[in-house]
Amino acid sequence: TRRSSDLNPARQGVAVTTDLPIGVVINPTSGKGRGARVAAQVWQALAAQRTIDLSGANYEQALGNAREAVARGAIRALFVVGGDGMAHLGVNACGHTSVPLGIIAAGTGNDSATVLGLPTEDIAAAVAVAVSQIDSPRTVDLLEGEARDSEGTPNHKFLSFGTVSAGFDALVNARANRMTWPKGPLRYQVAMVLELMKFRGIKYTAVIDGVERKIEAMLCAVANAPAFGGGMLIAPHAKVDDGELDLFVVHRIPRRTLLRIFPKVYTGGHITHPAVEFVPAQQVSLDAGNLPAYSDGEFVGLSPVQVRIARGALKVCARP
Repeated sequence: TRRSSDLNPARQGVAVTTDLPIGVVINPTSGKGRGARVAAQVWQALAAQRTIDLSGANYEQALGNAREAVARGAIRALFVVGGDGMAHLGVNACGHTSVPLGIIAAGTGNDSATVLGLPTEDIAAAVAVAVSQIDSPRTVDLLEGEARDSEGTPNHKFLSFGTVSAGFDALVNARANRMTWPKGPLRYQVAMVLELMKFRGIKYTAVIDGVERKIEAMLCAVANAPAFGGGMLIAPHAKVDDGELDLFVVHRIPRRTLLRIFPKVYTGGHITHPAVEFVPAQQVSLDAGNLPAYSDGEFVGLSPVQVRIARGALKVCARP
């Protein structure tokens, strides 16, 4: 049954068995009936599986439910249903554990699923792939981050699959999250133009593998995966299993130049511009004053933000 109540406690480290249910978290904030339609498709596709619904009334409750089930050894896998925000939830529940994460892409931005080669337009197909890979998951790296929380208290820790940013792109992300129109990836493009109208560049203090640099830039982002923001290929060469991160920098340029470069980010053509720099590293600290930091489209705190690579920290239900 999909709402199983027998969460049998298990000690950490005990091997996950097929006797345990699959935990499922469906985005609790999906609106206009779409969330309900997607949920119905998911439960139908999982009808042959033993499952337990770990969804909550809000993001925090759902994350708490998922973390508790993982910590208790009560599920054989965790499936999250939604966009990159839900993938971020799953990463923070399953990271550094033996419980594999399945991503059922059904959101505005599905960069995490796309990077992993998972279906993004077919719920039944996405569920089928996730189920088929529970016993042979792919191992990938994560970003391990730390920032100040919204009250300014330091040491707020988080995990990230794709990117961590603090600066212009984070401001764009914040604006896009507040917008109700347009729908889909186009929302990020509109948000960028609106933010750019008042943007003047940011002065960063960066520490890259222990070496300090002063950088004046339009944006800085730490990438584990090649794409973010609904298909923007900011670091097309990045791999989620190569054991290193990439600091992506767009040095300060006139706003009209940035607007001219921007469309190329969807093809990776921006990487040849002289203002664009990539720095491979193991650990990066970015101090951009009191600017917000975003990870996989989710607010994770305030600058300064520290990010390091966590090799092989996640098992994900995806094919090699």
